Amino acid sequence: MNIYAIIILTTIVLSFLLDAVADYLNIKNIKTELPEEFRDTYDGETYTKSQKYLKVRTKFGYVSSIFSLVVMLVFWFSGGFPFINNLISPISENSTIRGIAFIGVLIVANSIISLPFSIYSTFVIEEKFGFNKTTVKTFILDILKSLALGLILGIPILAGILYILEYTGANAWLYGWLGLTIVTLLIQFIAPRWLMPIFNKFTPLEEGELRNAITEFIGNIKYSLKNIFVIDGSRRSSKSNAFFTGFGKYKRIALFDTLIKNHTVNEIVAILAHEIGHYKKKHILTGILIGFIHNGVIFYLLSIFLSQKGLFEAFYMNDLPIYGGLIFFGMLYSPIEEILSIFMNILSRKNEYEADRFAAETTGKGEDLITALKKLSKDNLSNLTPHPFYVFLNYSHPTVYERIKKIRG
Repeated sequence: MNIYAIIILTTIVLSFLLDAVADYLNIKNIKTELPEEFRDTYDGETYTKSQKYLKVRTKFGYVSSIFSLVVMLVFWFSGGFPFINNLISPISENSTIRGIAFIGVLIVANSIISLPFSIYSTFVIEEKFGFNKTTVKTFILDILKSLALGLILGIPILAGILYILEYTGANAWLYGWLGLTIVTLLIQFIAPRWLMPIFNKFTPLEEGELRNAITEFIGNIKYSLKNIFVIDGSRRSSKSNAFFTGFGKYKRIALFDTLIKNHTVNEIVAILAHEIGHYKKKHILTGILIGFIHNGVIFYLLSIFLSQKGLFEAFYMNDLPIYGGLIFFGMLYSPIEEILSIFMNILSRKNEYEADRFAAETTGKGEDLITALKKLSKDNLSNLTPHPFYVFLNYSHPTVYERIKKIRG
């Protein structure tokens, strides 16, 4: 076992233990008494149900994480990577085609292994707590649609990256970065119009009190938004949500039908104002720019480690195929990614506070946003008292209670 293997193995195990400790602290931090702030929204039964939901999901997370860790380690140390490489080598002498086959086999194998956990999560846990609305037909169709998108979009993108890294010389990392940036920007424009509707039905919000209230609000803040859609989230879950996507004339707000059903007009306008706040405060643009810089750093580091024979030997590979390097570098880089994710979560929580403030100030009805947040937490059985360490590691949004305090402050 060389230094690369030791580093990767150590960070994988430490990451697993760190997550396990965070989960343990989160469960131990459960408060049996319903917090005073939420007594106007929750009742004792719902609060108890949310605690049970947290415990069940955490236990399920433990089991699935341990299983994934064991499978990955067994595959690694039993020579799974060179076995797959030898298996696909006769397919073609072209390294790009072999690379697509190599990574494709790993993705398919991982999907098959994770499928039982996905089924159990959807049809047992989510069903038990009254969330699941997904039929077997919808579940299967979602898998087939994802597979089709992977074939149509994923293969050309992967082929392009492999070709660039293999044949464009010393500046391959730069060409790969620029190419991925262009593709990412294109997807930002086409996803709302052509990709997302593959999975969900987007219906223009009908005329009426809600649309009039939204139109009045966006007029008051001088914001251009024609694309307001209702998404049929209830086809899969009873949970509620709303999101902003796209740019220019393709930007749109999507409101889950469950959100519209469970909230008042003023509450929905407040939620919409929060989403627009992210756009107005340039959080979305900032996130995209950070993502581009992040990808550039990854490509540069990748170009360095693709020639490190020790990295390949750590996975029992005697040759140095580019496609293998992509996978191995990803595993080597993963601890850095986890550290970066903590800082990104800190930034994200800051942005959420800013969007809340924007919504409260522009609507003049901070209490409507507070009520909406409480209802969302109830509808989604959110954990009202997460442990600070768990929040620090995992939360991209502040806790509901902290958001309420900030809005009132």
